[in-house]
Parts: sequence; C-alpha cells; structure tokens
Amino acid sequence: MKRRHFLMTSAAAAGALASKSLASPNDTVRIACVGIRGQGRHHIQVYSRMPNVEVAALCDVDESVLNARVKDLEGAGKKRPAAYTDFRKLLEDKTIDAVSIATPNHWHTLQTIWACQAGKDVYVEKPLSHNVFESQQIVAAAKKYDRIVQHGSNSRSGVGVMEGIQKLREGLIGDVYMARGLCFKWRDTIGRAPVEQAPAGVHYDLWLGPAPQREYTRNRFHYNWHWFWDYGNGDFGNQGIHELDIAAWGLGAAYPEKISATGGHFMFDDDQETPNTLVVTYEFNGGGKRKMLVFEVRHWISNHEAGIGGDRPGNTVGNIFYGSKGYLVIDGYGKYYTFLGKEQTPGASRSEEGDNWANFIQAVRSRKASELNAPVEAGATSCTLMHLGNIAYRLGRTIRFDGATMTCPGDDEANRLLTRDYRAPFVVPRDV
Repeated sequence: MKRRHFLMTSAAAAGALASKSLASPNDTVRIACVGIRGQGRHHIQVYSRMPNVEVAALCDVDESVLNARVKDLEGAGKKRPAAYTDFRKLLEDKTIDAVSIATPNHWHTLQTIWACQAGKDVYVEKPLSHNVFESQQIVAAAKKYDRIVQHGSNSRSGVGVMEGIQKLREGLIGDVYMARGLCFKWRDTIGRAPVEQAPAGVHYDLWLGPAPQREYTRNRFHYNWHWFWDYGNGDFGNQGIHELDIAAWGLGAAYPEKISATGGHFMFDDDQETPNTLVVTYEFNGGGKRKMLVFEVRHWISNHEAGIGGDRPGNTVGNIFYGSKGYLVIDGYGKYYTFLGKEQTPGASRSEEGDNWANFIQAVRSRKASELNAPVEAGATSCTLMHLGNIAYRLGRTIRFDGATMTCPGDDEANRLLTRDYRAPFVVPRDV
C-alpha cells in the first residue's frame, strides 16, 4: 500500500482547499456512493432520482454487493458507474464532486477526512464518529478544507420536526426543562457465529480498516457489526442517534456536566457486546439554567408512549419535550404534536417530512454550508453525547465532562475511552 493513498502532498492539499466549484461540467453533481449494501443502497436510489445528479462511482469492500449495485443502475437505464473496492483509489478521480458514505461507524470519520483532503464534499451517515476524538477531527477537517459536510440526521430536514423545534424556541410549551429520547426497537437475538474464512470477494482487511485485527465471523460483518464495540455503538448509535440529536437540538443544550447510565444485554445469550436495554441521564447547566435529558434504548417487546408509533405494535421511536405549559412530541422524521395546560388540550401539530440528501446537493451547488440542515458541527455534538453515554455505561458509573476542554477532568479511565488505538495505517490523524 503506497503512502500516497493515505497522505496528500501539501500541493494537493492546497489544491483541494482552493477548489470551490463543481469538477463536472453543465452543473451536474457527480457523486460516489460508498458502503452500498443497506442504507447505502438507499443513497443510490435517492441520488438517481435527482435532476443533474449522476451516481458516477460506487465503492464497497464486498464485490458481490458492488457488482449487484452496478447492475441495478444499468438496469434502471443509468450510465455504468466506476466501481471500486478501495476508497482511496476512488478519491484519485478528480471528476468526482462528492462522496456519500454509508459504511460501518468505525470508518466514517477517516473516510470523511480523506475525502475532504481530496477536495470532495461529503454526506456521511450517522453517527459520523466512532468516539469523541473523532467528532472533533471530522469538524476540523471540514473547516480546514472548506468542504460541505452533511450528517445523516434525516430528521433535521423534516419540515414537521423543524417547525416543532421552532415552536419550542417560541415558548409554546413554556420553559423546556427536560427531554426524553425513545428508541424502542424490535431486535431479535443474533445468535452465535463461528470463526471462518471471509467469503470470496470480501476484502476483509479493508473492511476492518481502523479497527483491531479480529478473525472473521458472520456476526462481525453485515449489519450485526452494530453490536460490537470495535465497529458500532449499539442501538444508541444506530437508530438512537437520530432521537438523541433531536433531543439535544430541542433543549438547545450543548455539552452536559454529568452523565449516568445503566442497562445491559438482557434475555438473549449471543455474541452481542453492546447493551440492548439502556437508560442514560444527562444533566446540563449551561447559562445558569438547569436542564435534563433522559434517553432510553429498549429491545424486543415494548409499549408505545405519548402516541409515538400509532396504534400498531412494534417500534416506538421519537422524542418528548416537557415544559412549564405542556409537552411536545416528535414522532419519526416529520411529525410533531402538542398538549397544552393542565388539561393537556391538543395544540399545534404538523406532519411533513423532508429530504436531507436534496438539502446536501443544494449546498454543494451553492457552496454555502449555512444552508445545510444537518451540518457536521451539530452532528459532532450529538454524537459526542452518545459516546459519553456509552462510556458511562461501560464504566458502570457517573462521569463528569468539561465541554471547554472536551475531557473528563481527573478521570483517566474515562478519558482513555474518548478515543481508541488505531490499526496502522488506518489512523485518524491528530493534525488533519
């Protein structure tokens, strides 16, 4: 592996910094989709429907997935995209304007930094970081190379959600003192999977990337990687980060002073490392006004709350904000409703979704990061909250955090978990 694949020369970096316009002619945005089995397949479909947007390249470490997506595009009458198994080789194509990343969590930050260094704009799926250190580095890279970087917090483009947050700001439910985020998902056991050879066509070393060297098992690969600390962040960092992002957004809070967590892996005896049941409590005291955020992850069979999820059994995914004059509920990616006063009289409501990917393309064209609904800075803050909750859980105790220094003062054990050891040469740089 040649060094040029990992580090840009100073001249190349300067060129990326100076690049402000689209590389492609006729105002066509040429985009590459990276990690295309699950959510990445949806990325391809979304961009393929947009006018003057070309899915010009695809990248995946599983050749069977890569070949299938190429055929999908050709079958839909689209131009055959370039195909890559190595993301670094894709970045050498100067005609690519932007990359859309839906790889496992442990790859998000490094791939985004590399793309920014190569002069590409980035749409990066949630969570944009695997730890607190990465949250800081991804923001630094977007700023240094002046790139448009959108986080996959889809709710931030939901018309109903945006209106609901505005109602909170306007004081519809009075002084908001508490938010609850709910992530109740039907998750079955993953069982146990034996060590085996990686399937033919799977570039497993590239898949591992920054993560420690481990032998291949099916449970450590497609999707179930979410439940291993090496690659994922549990359901808190999977579905839950959407709701945590909304909860922090609605509270108008940045970083908490104190974080507590309790939970565990209940009911199933399987390979999963992350908790399937979790309660995290955050205490904020910004600006002298105390606020509280409680987040709950629950698997298997659960109830609905505050009408979230409707009258169907299954998932309950949303947020509840409590104020001095009532409470406001956000259900899904575009719906909010309110109940006001002691009588809990139904108040303002709206149900209308949006398009986070279209918002990204709009900002790529305008070169105005201010137009992004889900900017990397907001995503980094929410992801940091998630990581802190997981740290408190893993340590089995309350931790304290200083948002000014981005450390847990006097707590070496917690500070070690703010980052990780990276497997060379896939190292998230301290100097981006």
